[in-house]
Amino acid sequence: MIFKLDRPFRVFLLLTAIFVLQITHFSQTIDRAAPETVGMSAERLSRLTHVLDGYATDERLAGGVVMVARNGKLVYEHSFGYSDKETAKAMKRDSIFRIASQTKALTSVGIMILQEEGKLLLSDPVSKYIPEFANSTVAVPKEGGGYDVVKAKRQITIRDLLTHTAGIGYGGGPAADKWKEAGITGWYFADRDEPIAETIKRMGVLPMDAQPGERFVYGYGTDILGVVIEKASGKTLDVFLREKILEPLKMHDTHFYLPEAKKDRLTTVYSARTDGKIERTADKSEMIGQGGYLTGPRKSFSGGAGLLSTATDYLRFLQMTLNGGELDGVRILSRKSVELMTVDHLRSIPYSSEGQGFGLGFSVTKDVGSRGVPSSIGEYGWGGAYHSNYWVDPKEKLVVVYFTQLIPAGSIDDYGKLRALIYQSILD
Repeated sequence: MIFKLDRPFRVFLLLTAIFVLQITHFSQTIDRAAPETVGMSAERLSRLTHVLDGYATDERLAGGVVMVARNGKLVYEHSFGYSDKETAKAMKRDSIFRIASQTKALTSVGIMILQEEGKLLLSDPVSKYIPEFANSTVAVPKEGGGYDVVKAKRQITIRDLLTHTAGIGYGGGPAADKWKEAGITGWYFADRDEPIAETIKRMGVLPMDAQPGERFVYGYGTDILGVVIEKASGKTLDVFLREKILEPLKMHDTHFYLPEAKKDRLTTVYSARTDGKIERTADKSEMIGQGGYLTGPRKSFSGGAGLLSTATDYLRFLQMTLNGGELDGVRILSRKSVELMTVDHLRSIPYSSEGQGFGLGFSVTKDVGSRGVPSSIGEYGWGGAYHSNYWVDPKEKLVVVYFTQLIPAGSIDDYGKLRALIYQSILD
């Protein structure tokens, strides 16, 4: 039997479907509010709009997206300039960016999820999951040049990797020749035609830059953690992050490699010239070029620098951490795990940024007076190689996401002005 629907009912069904799609779309966005309702000034925030527009007009940035949330409400967002300057394609709130080291925060949360599930402990040696790290060595520079290779004093732990105190850099340490010979240098993995676990296995037998637990050395630690996640969960990193973080938080535009349908939303990468102006980066060097996120082998899931995302998606992730591990009724982590991640773990270990410490995946502010621009004790954040940046200020209940695509960034001063102009808008 075939039923025929009359025209009014067909129109009703169509309108209902559109409404459902709209609800689905808007559920991905944190609710908006006027700045004054959360103690901020719309008039003062307009100063930030003028300054950001100026960077694009002066060709110091192609464009970008900034979002500011306070008390769980989106109170400011501005998309400025171009996602592709040569074609005059306007930057939009749903433009997709290479977020590089901002991937580290999600991978670090993934490790904490597994600890909460009883599948690992931060005190576990890495060799429990990746046997090649059982007999780590360290390259010690010699006077007059060269280096000796000595046995590590102890095994590297998961906590060492989270805090970047494992002694593992980006292949440019004393034994750089060995790392280059192994084909492992730099943070870029999107062009690798092998699973990340295979690269990390080769890394485990190379001489490290420092003894575990003795120095802060920024490098491949979080990429290694991505493989720990794979071994402990039995899932590839992309699947694990999608199931445990991205889908629950409705981060539908965050990927390691971009789906074909979204390719036109990917922003173009630019480089700062010596005169401060920008130029489109060439593809001669994948690390600072447009990258293999569309046409690469799509095999290597870099937990340290591999994700693409939107400002909207990343804002939801950060708001979850500010909320103590929960967003829109979905709990990702316990409050105590978030607290553990966002306090300083370095203690007596020197850190390169004055007034800052480092937690489990985030830089943490210890001294407000060290920067010369406003901040708060307990603020945490980080950035990415393509000049993206973020921070969360629990004291002010503030979340800031700033996405651009500029590498190298040169002497541009937008970070400081962004911070100054956001904080000057807070009235109470």
